[in-house]
Amino acid sequence: MTDLSALETDLTKAIAAASDEAALEAVRVAALGKAGSISALLKTLGAMTPDERKEKGPLINGLRDRVSQSAKS
Repeated sequence: MTDLSALETDLTKAIAAASDEAALEAVRVAALGKAGSISALLKTLGAMTPDERKEKGPLINGLRDRVSQSAKS
């Protein structure tokens, strides 16, 4: 599994570096779009055991929510 902390750091930096709305939207789509990095992680939840899902599900969903909020700001 991808290191969620490193992914969040990279995405936060990319959001902060976005110079305009188009750049910000590009970062959002790269993370949360259909083929985005966070979307890909969410797709892996179905293949996890229930215990893994309980552990990693909230972490991935929290990351999605934080990135989504940051991209809106």
